[in-house]
Amino acid sequence: MKFVISREALLKPLNLVAGVVERRQTLPILSNVMLVLEGNCLSITGTDLEVELVGRVQLDQAPEAEGEITVPARKLADICKSLPESSEIEFSLKDQKVTVKSGRSRFTLSTLSASDFPNVEQGQGSQQFTIKQGDLKRLIDRTSFAMAQQDVRYYLNGMLWEVQSDQLRVVATDGHRLAVCTLSAGIEAPEKMQVILPRKGVIELARLMMDENDDVEVAIGSNHIRANTTEFTFTSKLVDGKFPDYERVLPKSSTKSVFGSREELRQSFSRAAILSNEKYRGVRLVLSDSLLKILANNPEQEEAEESVSVDYQGESLEIGFNVSYLLDVLGVLSSENVKISLSDANSSALLEEAEEGDSMYVVMPMRL
Repeated sequence: MKFVISREALLKPLNLVAGVVERRQTLPILSNVMLVLEGNCLSITGTDLEVELVGRVQLDQAPEAEGEITVPARKLADICKSLPESSEIEFSLKDQKVTVKSGRSRFTLSTLSASDFPNVEQGQGSQQFTIKQGDLKRLIDRTSFAMAQQDVRYYLNGMLWEVQSDQLRVVATDGHRLAVCTLSAGIEAPEKMQVILPRKGVIELARLMMDENDDVEVAIGSNHIRANTTEFTFTSKLVDGKFPDYERVLPKSSTKSVFGSREELRQSFSRAAILSNEKYRGVRLVLSDSLLKILANNPEQEEAEESVSVDYQGESLEIGFNVSYLLDVLGVLSSENVKISLSDANSSALLEEAEEGDSMYVVMPMRL
């Protein structure tokens, strides 16, 4: 195995693939990436047994010898990063050692056999569709903040993908808030399909969606999901569990609708949050005709009060929320105005864009 490649061409796929590789591994080979050279195509594969990523790069000049081997991921990435820009890198494999040469620098790396490298499932997906990378990134960006982290209800530590005809919907919840984003897409689906993509898979997939106008082919099987572009193939195992019935959580009969400036509300909540209880992050919302008051206090007896003009007519209402949850939602919405639907002090709030939007957010109230 011997080839020459420019530093820039190698660094992009190598950095993406090295991101999947966990630093602490039980199996030594999992801290390696597999290099496979076939013709002019070099593929680089990394996996942690849950997520696998294969990056591909075309060589400008035909290699002297094909082959495959695994090398330490972090060390190879660090070597490439530290070399001068626009330098050429020469790889050669001899006696199970890889030599990396560039200019006056020379590095020898240990290797492990590629035949021992684990392979994530290669089966065909039962549901396949193609969408724009930008659309998929938007779905993830608008909902991923609501995923649980290390919850004992393991099925919440991920994102629900619901595929049906002409529609892809993603849902995330940690039990205190819920985020839903829906994309209208030319998808042919004989029946509704629901799968849960694990948290790490969601984060890695979002990182890969860099060319928003390019297509990504998605295939979903019974226990894996695969996303394919010309530059990489991403595969992730699915979470084996049942996601809660999110539609039951969406408030259906809210009696009060509040319309306000998204940016004005976001800034007022941010200021009030400074003096909220650092542990519980609670703020009290007091709603009356055309006015929303935001009140916060903390154990040091400090208080914050903000008043925001809103479009609201109706009976007054007092309700508490975790201010971080409200700020997360206002941070991902992009419209000028937001609509907040409420019923009473014990019912959850529904936040969405005032004009027709593709996202809905539910935040549970807090007792203060």
